[in-house]
Amino acid sequence: MSAYDQFTGFQTAFPVRPERLVEATGPDDVRAAVRYAAGHGLTVAVQSTGHGRGGPVEGGLLIDTRRMDDVTVDPVARTARIGAGARWGRVVAAAAPHGLAPLNGSSPGVGVVGYLLGGGLGILGRTYGWAADHVRSLDLVTADGALRHLTPGDAAFEAVLGGGHGLGVVTAVETGLVPVARLYGGSLAFDGAVVEPGRVLRAYAEWASGVPEALTSSLAALVYPDVPALPPHLRGRYVLSVRIAFTGDAADGERLVAPLRELGPALSDSLRELPYTESHTIHADPDFPHAYWGDGILLDATDGDALAEVLDLTGPKADRMAVVQLNHLGGALAAEPAAPNSVPYREAGWLVRALYPLDEAGPAPVRELHARVERALAPRTLGRAANFVFGDGERTDGLYDSATAKRLAAVKSELDPASLFGAFGKR
Repeated sequence: MSAYDQFTGFQTAFPVRPERLVEATGPDDVRAAVRYAAGHGLTVAVQSTGHGRGGPVEGGLLIDTRRMDDVTVDPVARTARIGAGARWGRVVAAAAPHGLAPLNGSSPGVGVVGYLLGGGLGILGRTYGWAADHVRSLDLVTADGALRHLTPGDAAFEAVLGGGHGLGVVTAVETGLVPVARLYGGSLAFDGAVVEPGRVLRAYAEWASGVPEALTSSLAALVYPDVPALPPHLRGRYVLSVRIAFTGDAADGERLVAPLRELGPALSDSLRELPYTESHTIHADPDFPHAYWGDGILLDATDGDALAEVLDLTGPKADRMAVVQLNHLGGALAAEPAAPNSVPYREAGWLVRALYPLDEAGPAPVRELHARVERALAPRTLGRAANFVFGDGERTDGLYDSATAKRLAAVKSELDPASLFGAFGKR
């Protein structure tokens, strides 16, 4: 076993073989590591949980931040100061006693910093916008080994939020919290062999276009493997699930979802009022490390025929497992933030997330399948979502619009001219 095997993290498909490893416990460790790397001609990579790693870590110096996981909540200011290695579950738990919540994503095990730097599409996104829009400040170690406290108005602050990794090592962030203690949410699942998948898809897209901003939702489709580890009602089935998070009254939530329940018999229905501390149960994402490759495609609008083709390509006829999710955007996600940042494509109305578990054949077959998905969606495609590009770190095309890319390049040339931290968008 390699000395670095334990640092593979959540993404197990790609090797972690740095030349040097630093387990940082604070900003001083990060500063020393960056200075060492610069002095020895080593590139720098950063990892806390490993969820979003874009590919192998070969050579260079890896800074592991998992020990920097302090979380401090200020209930009066409605903010949280969060260390670089903290995960969202820890922040949710710290905020909940004060009736507050962070703008986290679907999985409590995802690292806070990587999520925020990619923009942060949360389960309450249509109500409150991108999580990056709520960041108040961040601490960044740049290529010269300096620790900079960045606030709105700083070019580097604007660049790194939405621009992703590539400018330095974030050691801590301060972000706003929202007054949400409870919500109405859960999942409504249909068996694709009982309720026609195309019907579910079209009904969902039409339904979502008329819901209020207080409701954020997505549609997921996948063929579950027929294995004993899964509940009997899921094994081997093609399941389409609508996931919902509604910040309004539970009775209003029931009225809003009524048209979806009329689509046919539900395989399962977990829609209910729940405390925000149980919000991770809405998507019930896997919490065990595994190997996967994925991409996120931002669309200006839905195209029923194209999306139906995507379901056909990735459903029961596919020769490998694929998890496809259609996220409804718009609402507050389309608004300009009070403090400018680099989250691109705010005009996007939808996001198609495609994730493919990997086997011994590696990523080549799934890249071929995904290329067909891309072709189907091309007429409506605006770009790609940095938070959902997994296992393809060299592929940065489409991550930013031209104006954002130009601005990021200017900040990069000033603060990291030797590309110590690689390119923007690589994680």
